Amino acid sequence: MSHQFQISHHDVFRKPGHFSAWPANYGLWAWDEEIVVVFADGRLGGQGALHARDKSHEFKPMQARSVDGGATWASENFSGFVPGGESLSADEHLTERLRSGSQLGQDIPGLPARVNFLDPEIGVMVARTGLDGGARSWFYVTRNRGRRWDGPFSFRGLNPKGLASRTDVVPLSSDHALFMMTAAKSDGTEGQCLCVETTDGGLTFHCKSSLPFDGDGYAIMPSSARLSDGAIVSVVRRGRGIDQLGWLEAFRSDDSGATWESVGIPVEDTGPGGNPGSLVPLDARRLALIYGFRGERPGLRMVTSLDGGRNWSDPVDIRRDAVLPDIGYPRSVVLKEGRILAVYYYNFGKERFIAASAISGYAR
Repeated sequence: MSHQFQISHHDVFRKPGHFSAWPANYGLWAWDEEIVVVFADGRLGGQGALHARDKSHEFKPMQARSVDGGATWASENFSGFVPGGESLSADEHLTERLRSGSQLGQDIPGLPARVNFLDPEIGVMVARTGLDGGARSWFYVTRNRGRRWDGPFSFRGLNPKGLASRTDVVPLSSDHALFMMTAAKSDGTEGQCLCVETTDGGLTFHCKSSLPFDGDGYAIMPSSARLSDGAIVSVVRRGRGIDQLGWLEAFRSDDSGATWESVGIPVEDTGPGGNPGSLVPLDARRLALIYGFRGERPGLRMVTSLDGGRNWSDPVDIRRDAVLPDIGYPRSVVLKEGRILAVYYYNFGKERFIAASAISGYAR
């Protein structure tokens, strides 16, 4: 595959003094040239081991919308109700007083009517409180391109505690979908990956399988794609902590998520602390995997597979101009004519901001 890409970079949401980050914790949806991304917005604070966020200030959910394929963006407030507080999926970045999990007392209702997972106008977003054995997760549904988010709705049928899930939904039919999730390990720490199934349009759920896990560190934040032959490939973030190199591991299921096999390591080094990948299908067998690199000369990288995720190219740089390694957490979609759009957070040494990169011109 040729690596002669054409790449353009665009600011999505950027304000001095702000810490805006982690699209991978939320989601990205596209309807032709209209695109919506959800992220967290807080304040810049003192520099820690990796992040420079103000933990005494809420990280509120925000979203941005583009109607021209990602070239320009307008920010919007997130319209969904956040149970327990102001912050969504950001408890680990806040003082105890601001954490939604510590305030979450009310029961979260189940979905009142089925979702059609094949309806292109419907979007589903998964959210959570934190990361550990006390974390709880839920989901939202939009039927009008993110202008209103209905919910939150519970994963009725699952144990509500210990789920620290982000959005990774694999539709199989109108009523049938897999939700690829992160759950706490038996000792209450993060994490290992589950394949959760609904066969009634999201009214009820059950755990279908667990992805293989060797117990080394953590396995979290799956990003999955279904190929034209029905096989599902899921790429999982692996790591052992903030000071050790992370990597990405790929799994494949040929029986709709009932069983999984490890198909290798697409990325051996995502830098100290690691970074999740964002997996998108390019055609019947080709895949692209975009991820943040937190090593020397941090930035955004991509690897590709020609054979359904069994073998991968060497990494290519999308950009390597970040000043600090506090970057990444991408989401990506494929737009018209095979153009990939990746949205992530970035920095040039000061505020953390949301950026987008459009990638086109790769070999077909």
